[in-house]
Amino acid sequence: MKITTPPGEQADPVQAPAAPGRRRGRKPKAVTEFPEALTTDWLEPDSFHEALALHVSRHGDSICHLYKALTHQGIRVERSTLLQWAAGNKIPRSVRSLAILAKIEQRYRLPPGYFQAKLPMGARAATGHGKLKGIAASEQRRMAWHLPDDFDRRPPREREEILSWVRRVIISGSTDYRRFQAEASRHRYAVRFPEITGHKSQRSPSNESDESHALDDVEAELAAATMDAPRRLADELAELIRFKTATLTDIGFQRSGVWKDSTALQKVEHLGLLFGALTAPPSDPVKGFGLPRAALTMGLLVFPAVWDWYVQWRERRREFYTVWEVNMLHLGMALTRTDTGWLRQSPGLARHLKPIPGLVAAAEVTAARKDWGAACDLFHQHALGRAKEIQRVVRVHRDPFEPIMPVLEADSPLGEYRKITEEILRLMPDERRYPRAAAEAVRAFLMLRLGLHLGLRQKNLRELLLCPRGTVPTSERQLELRRRGELRWSERDAGWEVLIPAAAFKNAGSSFFGGRPFRLVLPDLGGLYGWIEAYAARYRAALLNGAPDPGTMFVKTVKRTSRDAAYNQTTFYEAWRLTIQRYGIANPYTGRGAITGLLPHGPHNVRDVLATHILKQTGSYEQASYAIQDTPETVALHYGRFLPQDKAALAAQILNRVWEAA
Repeated sequence: MKITTPPGEQADPVQAPAAPGRRRGRKPKAVTEFPEALTTDWLEPDSFHEALALHVSRHGDSICHLYKALTHQGIRVERSTLLQWAAGNKIPRSVRSLAILAKIEQRYRLPPGYFQAKLPMGARAATGHGKLKGIAASEQRRMAWHLPDDFDRRPPREREEILSWVRRVIISGSTDYRRFQAEASRHRYAVRFPEITGHKSQRSPSNESDESHALDDVEAELAAATMDAPRRLADELAELIRFKTATLTDIGFQRSGVWKDSTALQKVEHLGLLFGALTAPPSDPVKGFGLPRAALTMGLLVFPAVWDWYVQWRERRREFYTVWEVNMLHLGMALTRTDTGWLRQSPGLARHLKPIPGLVAAAEVTAARKDWGAACDLFHQHALGRAKEIQRVVRVHRDPFEPIMPVLEADSPLGEYRKITEEILRLMPDERRYPRAAAEAVRAFLMLRLGLHLGLRQKNLRELLLCPRGTVPTSERQLELRRRGELRWSERDAGWEVLIPAAAFKNAGSSFFGGRPFRLVLPDLGGLYGWIEAYAARYRAALLNGAPDPGTMFVKTVKRTSRDAAYNQTTFYEAWRLTIQRYGIANPYTGRGAITGLLPHGPHNVRDVLATHILKQTGSYEQASYAIQDTPETVALHYGRFLPQDKAALAAQILNRVWEAA
């Protein structure tokens, strides 16, 4: 076709066609492995995307040329991904993306980990580990945080070493008791009482009791209930719980002491283990007695042979006796005590008794029906002797100090444990990108900080209410009725205070309280007030996610599968344990974690830390008891680890002043 030029316009000069194989325009920039920097001086940016854009420009690159350089080395990456990183719209999260960052660092001769240190995801694990095949997805999620980012690129032998360390130290905890728990939790046998406990499942296998260390040796079997109790047994136990928890006893009955709800649930679980062991088949790994469920009744507890079989069965499982068996015998003695024992005041239970071959003879059943009081006397005397015999040979299976030994051995146990809170802040993610993860980190930080300032038992810390600044605090009378404390702003002291009525404490009758409430104004150290106010204003709402507010200071992360924001004993323990796993245990493979040699533990160990710290500083059991709202005798028995060398070192500080002054 002929193209004519319009009038008044000059025709464009005709260009000669380009030679075959020759491209027009500027010559493409050559791809070099290590481009020279155009300048060696720069202002260090804080964010990842600014740092990436800076060093790309500093080396005369563009994102497109960087893309070509990476693909030239055989690295699979999308150009759009690099553009999104440089624009700040996305950040690397997967193991593969972090490996690409390492290549970019090599290209621009930057220190290893330079870009990764600027990522706003310190509290998030890398995704996409490809060398975890054969491991369940649930275990992979637990392990991902504790694996190094270059895990997939390490030799198989080293990967196996890392997995073994994570399983042994972080996931399970490398103590004899933890290994026993793991084995025991595989074989379920306990009887459950859903009408009393209000739920089908019992405690977590890793849970530890909220009570004193003498009762803290509750095993994984508490979570291993496999069957509901028969109706008759459930009704009998419900009657016992009502008897021990009611405000007033029924006419004609007497009792000594009242159980709190937590104590009642604990006794239900302990009796569930006893009856579960009786009904478990002898052929199972549990090696129970094989008693038919229909034969279960609380009346069996008046026979010495039943208790002897149970405590010896437990000894065979552990290979030694513990204080747990002594405490169970004390429970049986309390139930059969003269005048006030519930079993003694319930002779009607004898109607349901039947002979049990190899355990309870027909003559014993007949004698119990004929004289119930005499049967109770016989067992009470037997249990008293058995408890003394076992007490002489008991061994400690769960050493409460073992998980925190590196902390207790430090010159300043409190200062050592405080490192965990500093590690949480160091790894805290960017709230703008990860609001929920940031809220969880702040919650973990405040859990530990309040635990270290207050020295409360788990129950009191878990049930602590929050009164936001500017609202009317709950009256002391209402707190006493609810048996809970409250964190509120004190206008008089211009600070955040914690007020807990004495009735809320396990040892409410202790001389420490004298019938008066516990009150402490928190110190504004390490920015504590700022974190409390930020948590109350926005972080806590991010955790609730629109769910009903239980009113407590600490709330769970509400998800679609669970809309209950209130912590219970198990979930609060697990939240604390997870914090220790992530931020407390020093991981030599990832560089995260604050304390070398620490093991997973729960909130109760904070009381050990506080008591031991004060003992090392002052040598006073009385002052140590003030920190944990208890008595000097209790501190000496259960909490303080004050060794001879610690006592000698404290005395030497005073004596050495004479030589220093000379």
